[in-house]
Amino acid sequence: MAILPFDDRDGWIWMDGKLVPWRDAKLHVLSHGLHYASAAFEGERAYNGNVFRLRDHTNRLINSSRILGFELPYTAEQINAAHREVLRANGLTDGYVRPIAWRGSEMMAVSAQQTSIHMAIAAWPWPSYFAADKMNGVRIGIAEWRRPSPETAPVHAKATGLYMIGTMSKHKAEAEGWNDALLLDWRGRVSEATGANIFFVMDGELHTPTPDCFLDGITRRSVMSLAKKRQIKVVERPIELRELAHASECFLAGTAAEVTAVREIDRYRFAPGAITEVLMKDYDDLVLQSPEEVAKMVAA
Repeated sequence: MAILPFDDRDGWIWMDGKLVPWRDAKLHVLSHGLHYASAAFEGERAYNGNVFRLRDHTNRLINSSRILGFELPYTAEQINAAHREVLRANGLTDGYVRPIAWRGSEMMAVSAQQTSIHMAIAAWPWPSYFAADKMNGVRIGIAEWRRPSPETAPVHAKATGLYMIGTMSKHKAEAEGWNDALLLDWRGRVSEATGANIFFVMDGELHTPTPDCFLDGITRRSVMSLAKKRQIKVVERPIELRELAHASECFLAGTAAEVTAVREIDRYRFAPGAITEVLMKDYDDLVLQSPEEVAKMVAA
């Protein structure tokens, strides 16, 4: 099947406050965000015309930008309204949404205090990241690259530069026949996949790594809330790689992946089972609710 390139397709992208034709949404090659990764972004999904947990995503984008040292030139309300405008313009009720903010091209050096701040929002149809493998389970290798210490990178920002590690790791994993890669952290503990958080079922409890050097994902927190409503005990803690031998089930949780079962991580094997299935169904039901109902259902 032919791949539709992202720079040459019909549609509209919201860029710096107005809708522009998709093919005209361009930036200068000397933009600071391209050269020095001074950019932050979000990955979101719309269901039935509503972006799932839009307010939380927008707040995280604003916070990520602040961590990187710049303020967005739009309020949260303006950003949320722009999301709805993009979906309407592209005739979408279901799809993937990508907001991004970056430093412009006024300065070209490590220091870029005087650069303008730009923002764009795009949306397109995109089915589940792993599609048919969601319940059958994906196969994951172990990456050679590791998530860095909080003392060496802005690990709690959804910063573009941090995803270089994920891209390299996923490319290598795919070349070796895996669907994705598991990244360990700088200590050698389990952290996450290249674009999703990870959960393990151990003795009927749900265990997940403490997010001290990677994002505490919005889907991650949603799944944890759903598990607690099911009276499933959720344990956040450091997880050593060798402990995977004691896990009966494993799944990924993320905006793109949604809830996707894992059947292999390197030499470790898992059987997608009842807890994975019920949380997958609960999540699929949750995203179809109104924003007001979602807020109630995921409230701590």
